[in-house]
Amino acid sequence: MTRMSLPTPTLHTARLRLRPFHDGDADALFALHSSAYVLRYWDAPPWTERARAQRFIAACRRMTDESTGVRLAVDRVSDGAFIGWCSLSRWNPDYRSAALGYCFDDSAWGQGYATETARAVLEWAFDTLNLNRVQAETDTRNVASARVLEKLGFVREGTLREDCVVNGEVSDSWVFGLIRREWRPSR
Repeated sequence: MTRMSLPTPTLHTARLRLRPFHDGDADALFALHSSAYVLRYWDAPPWTERARAQRFIAACRRMTDESTGVRLAVDRVSDGAFIGWCSLSRWNPDYRSAALGYCFDDSAWGQGYATETARAVLEWAFDTLNLNRVQAETDTRNVASARVLEKLGFVREGTLREDCVVNGEVSDSWVFGLIRREWRPSR
């Protein structure tokens, strides 16, 4: 596989700033990932120790250093509050592909922040990284996340049957794909 340098952007939307993580994000990140409600569809349990936040931030830096992806903190411009994160992982420059992921605090749900954030990351990814395909997966019970992906133009391509264990329960995931020729930037 071709190894190319992956630039870590700082992106701006009308209401949000997406930026690299820094050590000062640990408390807000721990609060986000320690919420059983926020993580109810995740295949990992809520965090119980603050050190997990530091390891997460270190992993974000490794992703960038190893050019496998980027994970960006999302701040609301109006008050500077950390509301979540968005990632582009499994970046493969040979196949011009990557995977999209995101996680937001429940206080930010229902306000269009996930869609706005993902759109900014996708615009950057298609323009800067010349991607052809972006994939995303979501638990089949997480209809709000599926709606975000569909608003962005992702197509549900299939179901991964019983591919995760979420809170001790076997769960299915939907696989979504977005191809460059179907991408509708906000411009």
